[in-house]
Parts: sequence; C-alpha cells; structure tokens
Amino acid sequence: MADLKLETRHFINNEYTLPSTPDPEKYTLRNPANDSHVAEISFAGPLEVDAVVSAARKAFEGEWASFSGAQRAKCMLKFADLLEQNAEEIAKLDPLCMGMPVAISKMVQVPFCANSFRFYAGLADKIAGETYPPDTTDGFYKLVTYEPLGVCAGIAAWNVPLVFLGWKVAPALAAGNTFIFKASEKAPLAILACGRLFKEAGFPLGVINFLNGGAATGELLAKHMDIDKISFTGSIATGRKVQNAATKSNLKKVTLGLGGKSPAIVFDDARLESAVKHCSEGFLLNCGQICFAASRIYVQESVAESFIQGLKAVFEAVGGALGTDPMEPATILGPLADQQQLKRVTAYLDEAKNQSGGEVLVGGEKKGDQGCFVKPTVILSPDMKSKIYTEEVFGPVLTVTKFKSEEEVLQLANDSIYGLSACIFTSDIARALRVASKLKAGSVAINSSFLPDDKTPFGGYKQSGIGLECGKAALDSYLQAKTIKINMSS
Repeated sequence: MADLKLETRHFINNEYTLPSTPDPEKYTLRNPANDSHVAEISFAGPLEVDAVVSAARKAFEGEWASFSGAQRAKCMLKFADLLEQNAEEIAKLDPLCMGMPVAISKMVQVPFCANSFRFYAGLADKIAGETYPPDTTDGFYKLVTYEPLGVCAGIAAWNVPLVFLGWKVAPALAAGNTFIFKASEKAPLAILACGRLFKEAGFPLGVINFLNGGAATGELLAKHMDIDKISFTGSIATGRKVQNAATKSNLKKVTLGLGGKSPAIVFDDARLESAVKHCSEGFLLNCGQICFAASRIYVQESVAESFIQGLKAVFEAVGGALGTDPMEPATILGPLADQQQLKRVTAYLDEAKNQSGGEVLVGGEKKGDQGCFVKPTVILSPDMKSKIYTEEVFGPVLTVTKFKSEEEVLQLANDSIYGLSACIFTSDIARALRVASKLKAGSVAINSSFLPDDKTPFGGYKQSGIGLECGKAALDSYLQAKTIKINMSS
C-alpha cells in the first residue's frame, strides 16, 4: 500500500521518537495475506521505558492534573471525532499487519474505539464522592473522595488493537490518569497512527504515550516501580508473568483479560436459522481470533442433524471465498495473524484429526500456498480431554457436541478453566434466564452471539481474568478511594 504512510516510531511526549537504545531489538511485520514485507519496528528497551514513565509522571503531576473533568472530556470527544474523520486511512493499517478485513476494521473496530472515548468522556465530570454526617457513635463527619491512580500502562493483544485502545485508555484518561500503551508487536500500526490525533485533540505532553515492543518491553512495564496500574490482555501464561512482575515490584494494581473457550448452547426450541447464523457468522468475525468467540457448541440431540447441516453449509460457503485480499471491501474472512499463529492453529487441527476422535465435518486444513489462510472448520464430537475441545485455539475452528438434557449441558458448558462468555439459543425465556444464572461466565448472550458494549462490564470467571473492562466498572478500576474524617466534637 504505497499510498499509506506507515508510522513505526514510539510516541512519547506528543512526538514520534526514534529509539534511544543502542542496537534495539527489531521485528519485521509481514502481510499475512501474501507474505509481503510491510515494515520494520524497533522495540523499546529500558531507556525508552524509563523516559516514557518519567514523561507520564510529569504530566500527571503537572498540566494534566489541573484539567477539570469537563476539560478532559473535551479532549476525549475531539479525539473520537478525529478518529472517525481519519477512519478510511486508519482502518487499512491492521489489515496490513494482522489480516483483519478492512470492512471489519472500519465498521467495527474504529466505531468501538470512538464510542468508548465518547462514553467515558460523558463520565469524566461525574466522578462523585460520598458524605456521611456525624452520628452518636463517633462524632465524625466523613468524606469519601475518588482520585486517579497516577501513571497507568496497557499491554494489548494483536487481534483488535483499536478496541483495546478504547477499553484501556479511555476510562483511565477520564479518571485523570496518564497512560502508556504497548500494542502487540504484531499489530502496532493503527495504534501508532493515533498518536498525532491525540496531539491534535489537545492532550498535554506525556498524557498518552505509545511504545513498540515484545515480551521484554512488556516485562519492563509490568515491573516498573513508578507505574501504578497495568492492564493486560492476552494468554493465561503471559498474564501470570504480568501479575507476578507487578506483585514483585511495587504491588501495582492489575487487570487481566486472559481469553476463553466459550460455550454456545442450542436447545431444541431454538430458531435454528438464527442459531446457525450467530454460531457461524458471529463466530467467524475476525477469523475466530476473538477471546469471547463461542467455540464450543452444544446442540440438543433432537435438532442436532438439522443444525449441523446448516452450520456446515455456511462454513463451506465462507470457506469457498477464503483467500481474497483483506483490503477488498467485500472480504469478510481474512487470514490468521501471522505464520506463528498459522502453525499454532494447524497444530491443533492435526491433533484433532489424528488424536481427538472427532469427525472433521468441514475444513481442517490450510488453504492455498500463499499467506496464512485456514479453512473454517467444524469438528463433531471430539474427545472431551482433547486439546481441540479444552484449549483456546484462537482461529476459525468450532467443536460441536450433542446433549440430551439441561442438566447435562450445564455440566458440560461449565467444565472449563475459562469463564469469559456464553450463548444460549431457546424460545423459552424462563429457561434462558435459568440457564444463564447457572453458567460460570462473566457475560451471557441470549439468542445471539456475544459482543461487548461500552455500558456494561466485561470480564470473566475463573482463569479468564481478573478485573473488568467496559462500563462504569472500568472507570472505577482507575480510581482510588480516600476517606477523610473530621472530628466534629472538638
């Protein structure tokens, strides 16, 4: 894309900066659709991390601290407007480096991010406190205030970078914090392009900063003694490392979003056409590379054959069009993010075909000799101890299991280390609410695939994470309570 200007430098103190670390580690971005070279980025080392934390601390204690909630909101709203005005350009950047179809990038990612900033801008001047009048037991007048934490950091996964920008940065800024954001090394371009928009929106120096980097850079942020909170989205294994580094350093606050292996339950009274649509098209959004995607389907035996035939038909149709350029507006399914992700997903497929005992109904292999395309795959009745059934594949791979009763399917659905989201398809609203109350999941969609929104909290049970994003709960996670007691008897 010769017409696109690709920004690859760090964004610190409202300026794009070259690495100051001698001989920095570098990463080559390649287009997963055709293996072509996109760009080379340099990772931040200790010098850049210390510099950006210092800039963010200076901003937090300086000009940004004098901004009222309404002033913070004005900057946030301006950024949202600028993001939408530049949507055509920015939406093309993630397709280049991780294969997301440009239509999804423009119609889903950009609006999600802009709407997050608008939602939290609306809360920025509404951070209230509490008062408690003196009572006969102690004679103290009590005040509770809520203050920003300070310097916060975010480490994002590569699958929806702009969504994570909205989820992590917007509530932090609304609360009055400053922020350091590290996008995944696999998908930094759209995030870096936003730097100039934050500057144009009127944010003071050091309030919002972007670093390039991989695991080592993330570790430097997690263990930094002058960062007050870190929010991470990624794998359980890396989340443990982030939490351990935060604990061993300054006990900084931590929010962890750690993925899922979410169930979708299709009862025999469900509208099958709708259930098929949501379990196929809804699941395949972003090639199944979404943490809350419902990748375990449970269908009641009496309707299983009809449902499975419908599911196969959609997967075959979508797979038939697989391989088109993600930059084409009509493309709905792109490649996996890179060669590493391709190897991961095909390894799961090999295990499924050779060891899981399941039947591959459709797909199950790479498509074409070029790029990272994997055919949308449905696997029927795999062994419940197999990796394809228990682990998060993060690709276009569904398992389908039949069930007899409500009690049985609840046991099956809850038998997972994850608990991020779930879907229920039924015409019986009483059953839907009953089953929803018994599912060990942070979010439940009824008669739909699940999609988070700005207004409601998003997070998981069990090993799907710690803490919440979205909704007022996310704003609260970037605030610290302070109690003030006034002795009224002296």
